[in-house]
Amino acid sequence: MNTPNTTPAPGEPGSRRPVALVTGASRGIGFELARQFAEHGYDLLINAEEDAVEDAAGRLRETGADVRTVRADLRDPEGVARVAAAAGEFAVDVAALNAGVGRGGAFVDTDPDDDREVIDLNVTSTVLLAKPLLRRMVERGEGRMLLTSSIASLSPGSFQSVYNASKSFVQSFAQALQEELKDTGVTVTSFMPGPTDTDFFRRAGMEDTRIGAMEKDDPAQVARQAFEAVTKGRRKLVTGSAQTKAQGTVQKALPDKVKGLFHRKMAEPGTAGDEQSR
Repeated sequence: MNTPNTTPAPGEPGSRRPVALVTGASRGIGFELARQFAEHGYDLLINAEEDAVEDAAGRLRETGADVRTVRADLRDPEGVARVAAAAGEFAVDVAALNAGVGRGGAFVDTDPDDDREVIDLNVTSTVLLAKPLLRRMVERGEGRMLLTSSIASLSPGSFQSVYNASKSFVQSFAQALQEELKDTGVTVTSFMPGPTDTDFFRRAGMEDTRIGAMEKDDPAQVARQAFEAVTKGRRKLVTGSAQTKAQGTVQKALPDKVKGLFHRKMAEPGTAGDEQSR
């Protein structure tokens, strides 16, 4: 069943290869997650909004995986419906809901449309896509879901307020689902990367911030740790370097006021020089 937005489906009749869905898979952590699944014997359904998803699919097919693409904008409910429909054509064993976007700057200065974009992609699309996928998994009595949260979910997001709040939602959502689904055979895992070497900070308009200028984690390392966590059915983890993991531990102990001040020093526009002068 092909449409102008899709390529031939993985998991031909009789195939025993498991299938993984990965959203936001054209680059960064999403692409590296898809690569992990492909290299471990999964066929793929990958999603992104841009043409680059086809280039990603070509690279992933070099692993021997069958790869189907669905080009759809998950900020739009119609895009969510298109991905859900494509996923409904076969049993998805693991669903990695990774698509997300950020926006930096003072809340009073940012464009409301940018705020809405963060909420629509990070929050609304996650909820709308998780529901049909989890319903099918529960019906089968098996399946795994991986949600991309962030270490930002642990802190008030000064100068990144809507993004951090959106990831706090994802984290709370994942933990609620874990309790609801604990006797169903379906597991939900959330992972919390720190600053990672992707296109995130450029797209978020944060290249002039200290966090935007600092050295970042390897997306392949982050994805490998997330893959291991979801396949083992772990509930949550901070992914990335030892420094990021240590930061996650410290975040749990600090009062919110201190965390908010620290985040300001990292994310306030114009602080990139503070990092470069170190």
